[in-house]
Amino acid sequence: MNAIPDAPRWIDFHCHLDLYKEHAALIGRCDEEKIATLGVTTTPKAYRRNVEMASASEFVMVGLGLHPQLISERSGELSLFEKLLPEARFVGEIGLDAGSKFYSSFDEQIRIFEYILRACDEQGGKVMSIHSVRCVPKVLQHLERCLLSGRCTPVMHWFTGTKSEANRASSLGCYFSVNAEMVASQKAQSLLRSLPIDRILTETDGPFVQRDGRPIIPSDIPNTVELLADLLGINVGQMASQLLKNLATLRGDKSHMHESQSRLF
Repeated sequence: MNAIPDAPRWIDFHCHLDLYKEHAALIGRCDEEKIATLGVTTTPKAYRRNVEMASASEFVMVGLGLHPQLISERSGELSLFEKLLPEARFVGEIGLDAGSKFYSSFDEQIRIFEYILRACDEQGGKVMSIHSVRCVPKVLQHLERCLLSGRCTPVMHWFTGTKSEANRASSLGCYFSVNAEMVASQKAQSLLRSLPIDRILTETDGPFVQRDGRPIIPSDIPNTVELLADLLGINVGQMASQLLKNLATLRGDKSHMHESQSRLF
């Protein structure tokens, strides 16, 4: 009989672990430091290898992703995504990107995003890490249109929308994963103060965020928690406790959990 895993101390709900050279070592550190970490993937082809790498970990889970910035190259992997989806409780990174570099594929992004959302809604029990660069209203529109069962939970990764859009997302049951760059941004600080505190999770988005001239890693999350606590005017212990409570609530929201991914979350 498997032992009950230790409770996490910290949360990194969006990290590209497979983009670090020290992938295996970082998984080990997440276990040592009890950091509940969602290792998102950007292509379905990367998913199985990531699951294998994290198979012995109590604290690292893997998301099945198809990144919007890669749709022009990887849309052909949608059939593989569909095949793997029943295995995955966590889905990410998915979403839309209306930035100038990726706008040429925007119609195809929408088609694939809608397909993924409807498939997740049909299967139920999915927790999704969602990208929404320069198109928050469009993303929310598709969440409203496609997630009809109430059995999936969207987590807005690095959310850059307005307060009214955040309220709209909250009404849809969304959570928000917050990273160090967001907390440091004056523009984002007002938004962060307005978010429901019971819908906030922390993330690194490593290795794309830097700290002290190097890629941020899950072990840097305590610093993010400290900065977030200061911004929200509560002590670090209260902030850490609230974040873990939010994760526990997120876990309890969904009764369906695939057996192979039921150790944590």
